[in-house]
Amino acid sequence: MSRTTTPRGRRTIARHGRLRSLGPLGQFFRGLAVAMAVLLVAGAGVAAYAVYDLSSSFTADAVDLPDQPAVPPDIGELKGGVNLLLVGTDECEPEFAQYFGDRCSGPDSEGNLNDVNMLVHISDEPRRVTVISFPRDLMVPIPSCTDADGNVTSAMSKQQINSAFMYGGLGCVVSTISELSGLQIPFAAKVSFGGVINITDAIGGVDVCIANGIKDPYTGIDWPAGMRTIKGLDALQFLRTRHGVGDGGDLGRISNQQQYMSRLTSKLRSEEVLSNPATLYKLASTTLRNVDPSTSLTNPLTLVQIAMAVKDVPFDEIVFVQYPTYTDPSNANRVVPDSEAADALWSALAANQPIQLSGALSDGNGVVVDESATPAPTATDSPAPTEGATPTPDPSSSVITLPSEIAGQTAAQATCSNGNVR
Repeated sequence: MSRTTTPRGRRTIARHGRLRSLGPLGQFFRGLAVAMAVLLVAGAGVAAYAVYDLSSSFTADAVDLPDQPAVPPDIGELKGGVNLLLVGTDECEPEFAQYFGDRCSGPDSEGNLNDVNMLVHISDEPRRVTVISFPRDLMVPIPSCTDADGNVTSAMSKQQINSAFMYGGLGCVVSTISELSGLQIPFAAKVSFGGVINITDAIGGVDVCIANGIKDPYTGIDWPAGMRTIKGLDALQFLRTRHGVGDGGDLGRISNQQQYMSRLTSKLRSEEVLSNPATLYKLASTTLRNVDPSTSLTNPLTLVQIAMAVKDVPFDEIVFVQYPTYTDPSNANRVVPDSEAADALWSALAANQPIQLSGALSDGNGVVVDESATPAPTATDSPAPTEGATPTPDPSSSVITLPSEIAGQTAAQATCSNGNVR
């Protein structure tokens, strides 16, 4: 496997300088597979109609990936595990440019960066979901890539990960993260600023918890502590805020976004959504029309296969983790891979073993535990073996405890934003 190596040493927290505040915006789009799963749970008729009726618009801007697999000829069952890369880009679409100030009117308005990079791993049976978020300030090698105009860029040994899209679009981001992780990534999808706004409107908003108030002039947020229903532009700004939570860095923002993803997962599986065909169809329609997929992901049968694989995964088997990092010795505003800690994660996923978090909820103090929350449903216990029976060891059931350097939470855990208002 190709992996970046970094000398092991004492871990420090990167204090990020004043960077432009566009930040990750669509991380909750793990909902691509989950939304399709929701449709299936709600009713095959709604699912089939929505998927097939909308598939033509979903394929319009499809992107070829290197070495992508052939699309299966029939629905069948998803065989083995699968990896999907979900990318959020900071495009200044005319309809929404007014909301982002200098970002969409200054000298940077022409460039598109992949500020959101989430690798979604769906395991082989028994199904589990692991979502790995990569900080936008992560310095990594970027392989040789070809952009849409046919221009080829040479391989680079150390570049900020969120620049990969500029060098070769979605395919270059996939190649970069595939080399970093050593995993094959056959499926990918991209969403932009406007896509996030439209998708959050479609679901009717998500309730988030704010432990301490959030005040961030960069995103316009000035919210008191307490529960708050956010959608549309408010949801986007909540996902973007960096200065308003934790230590003001990108790592704290990732934890804040993971709170949103956890609560989004709960809503997608709630009766409020499952029992409302109109909401389901609107969600599916908006999702498909606001996402640019890889061509490998455009077959409706593939979407349904992925949805069937994740629809019954227990909340405590959906794990959101931050890719482990160190402060970059040459630039305190950047981070570099903690490869030793990351290897433990990649090895567990490759061996189809469940993972157990041992680190903090947040690598940048972005969230705290919601003490008032009701625990989410967890996996049911396996039946006890019959008397006299000798259980056969199952390697895939051996839980791997990840190093404490890897922060994160499960969808069963309730957290609150650790805002900057005291």
